[in-house]
Amino acid sequence: MRLAVLLLALATAAFAGPPPWQRTETREPCAASDPMRRPFFGDIHVHTLYSADAYIFGSRVDPRGAYDFMRGRGTVLLADINEAATRESRRIDRPLDFGAVTDHAEFFGEVDRCATPSSPAFDETLCTQLRQVDAGTDAQSGVTISWLFPLGIPNPPTQHSICTLPGVDCDAAAVSVWQEEQAASEEAYDRTSACTFTSFVGYEHTPSPLGRHRHRNVIFRNATVPAIALSHLDTPGGVPQGLWTALETQCLDAGTGCDALVIPHNSNLSGGEQWPDPADATEALRRQAREPLVEIFQQKGASECRFDRLLGRGVDGADELCTFEQLPNPHEGPDAVPLPVDTWPRRNLVRSVLKDGLSLEQQLGVNPFRLGFTGGTDTHNGTGGGVAETGWDGAQGGIDATPARQIADNARDNPGGLTAVWAEENSRDAIFSALRRRETFATSGTRPVVRFFAGDLANVACGSPDFVRAAYTTGVPMGGELGPTGTAPRFAVWAVKDAGTAEQPGTDLQRVQIVKGWVDVAGVQHERVVDVAGDAAAGGVDPATCAPQGTGFAELCTVWEDPAFDPREHAFYYARVLETPVCRWTTTLCRSVGVDPLAPDCAAQAATAGDDFASCCRTSGDDAFAEPLVQERAWSSPIWYRPDTIGRAAAQVAFGRPGRDVLTLRLRFGVTEHLDPARDGLTVRVSDDDDIVAVTLPPGTLRRTGAGRWRLVGKRSKPDGIAALSLVQRRNDTRLVVRTTPRDLASADRSDHMVTIAVGAGTWQTSHTRLWLASRDRLGLARRKDLR
Repeated sequence: MRLAVLLLALATAAFAGPPPWQRTETREPCAASDPMRRPFFGDIHVHTLYSADAYIFGSRVDPRGAYDFMRGRGTVLLADINEAATRESRRIDRPLDFGAVTDHAEFFGEVDRCATPSSPAFDETLCTQLRQVDAGTDAQSGVTISWLFPLGIPNPPTQHSICTLPGVDCDAAAVSVWQEEQAASEEAYDRTSACTFTSFVGYEHTPSPLGRHRHRNVIFRNATVPAIALSHLDTPGGVPQGLWTALETQCLDAGTGCDALVIPHNSNLSGGEQWPDPADATEALRRQAREPLVEIFQQKGASECRFDRLLGRGVDGADELCTFEQLPNPHEGPDAVPLPVDTWPRRNLVRSVLKDGLSLEQQLGVNPFRLGFTGGTDTHNGTGGGVAETGWDGAQGGIDATPARQIADNARDNPGGLTAVWAEENSRDAIFSALRRRETFATSGTRPVVRFFAGDLANVACGSPDFVRAAYTTGVPMGGELGPTGTAPRFAVWAVKDAGTAEQPGTDLQRVQIVKGWVDVAGVQHERVVDVAGDAAAGGVDPATCAPQGTGFAELCTVWEDPAFDPREHAFYYARVLETPVCRWTTTLCRSVGVDPLAPDCAAQAATAGDDFASCCRTSGDDAFAEPLVQERAWSSPIWYRPDTIGRAAAQVAFGRPGRDVLTLRLRFGVTEHLDPARDGLTVRVSDDDDIVAVTLPPGTLRRTGAGRWRLVGKRSKPDGIAALSLVQRRNDTRLVVRTTPRDLASADRSDHMVTIAVGAGTWQTSHTRLWLASRDRLGLARRKDLR
């Protein structure tokens, strides 16, 4: 497929009508909007001086400085070996499209009071420890423990002791810091029609029981946020339910227009505790709504999967590419030790969690782990998006101040990743909506462009200028769900290499894989990784210069059908896009001090350079250190196949005279054993930016008229505006028909745009989003004969 076709698909187009999401803020319309959606790259995991650990590391970058860095407006000052802010960072290679400062909300007030000379707490020991100049790591570790211990113990105190001093109001100081975070985000947000940068208000919620990361970032949709950043100390218990409840009370259900998403991260350091089983189907559905995403990659490693090349096996599978950016320990507690794959906590790994979600869905009817993918840096230097392998400044202040400290203390770390979204425009509402619907992909730091669709995909062909339009019409993008259609679904994946910059061109693509996980009818989990495009032997690295050797691909595209598809089995599929190898940041840095990780005599060179550089070299049979080469990659959010969801849909709005419009809807599902309209009632909603039709039928409204047959009987049972509604549950499928009476359906925009059909009964929920096509007097998915 020619690159020009991609540019055509990404070309700016004007909306004929409103976008398919609600506008919740006042701003100028974006001059560039595309109904077929465009890729935007961002970093929504960034720390500044208001994070206690960042301050301990010597970071003094404030949120405004962090947003300036993300927008390419300058450098920031990093901590030197004495933790003084004298070391100038590199400039980001390309500005980001969006970003969020997500400081740890715990101890906002304490950090502010300890950093303010006029504060009565300024000269207290705890404060002087926070600000101390330190040339080594031992004292720094002691400060970290004394400051952050409440995050790792049961029933922690809600404040540090300095908050009890006369004249020290930590709560008020925390509110001031939270307001400063909001102000910095607002100042960075481009509300003009240029739409050059979108900022989000956010923070990190950070329970760490005995070093087990249960960390989550909270991202708000707009400027309406709670009065305080609801930290772990405000929502005790170390479980996410406390955070969800607080957000529901003070944001989501407050009636103020506040909206938020919760994004767990670093499950690779959670000791398996990030993802407990839900208590029941209701809690599973709640988790699915509150936490639709997971950060799969960041500077503290990859959380996708794990493989041990020495043993030749991995956790839950044999995917040899799961050696990518792995940390040796499963958590950061005092008892942390490396573990073999045979005893590694499965739920440290996102792929295993996704498979467990399928198993739980078999049992409960709800998948609690329906997780799309994001990436981030987790930088504690305020350098969001600073992810280049060459010349990386590190992410933890003075700990990374010299080559020796970077290699000795943080050789296993990496520059981190990015989040990419497919959105109509670069605005808060558009990007937040993409995050919520999981139309996202994560990268390990580079910026390839990845599209992934599944469904019938009629007329979807690589090389076609209608590739994207046809895929949205007959399939679902990354993050969506599929139901049985009578044939095996097809999967279309299209990847284009990162263009890079004039100084640092992007790396060629090597291959595209599709990763499948499924649970068979006996309840046994499986996974499979398939190369679907490209060549595993493409590209390489000149070991003498780290220059590219050989060639890969500028773009890759294929349409693939799963030969082992079984319509009875719950499954997920995601695309993994691999670039050709390059030298890792450690290789470049080690070579700068005379130690070559690719040289046979690396160990001898390291002995000459000093003990700190021993980690530059891999010894025979040693799997403890980072590879000298790295293969950057991207992961699309999964597409889920569910045997009980909408498989086929025919829908049409027929526009008549004013007030005489009619919607006809015919849906075919798989076997819906969890759907019981007598017990749960039924909801049907057809919506774009507004509800076109919304129907709620309480339990008992539908009458059983035969085995598995339900319908509205009598005028009193019919909701206003509904002429007919019938449901037929058969052995092999379920069919639902809805027809409205003639009514005003002007909320259905008369333009080609995305429309969502959602059906629910109790905890059984399903949705179907497609591109509906408009003609002079009709809007819908199908020809008239399909609706009879």
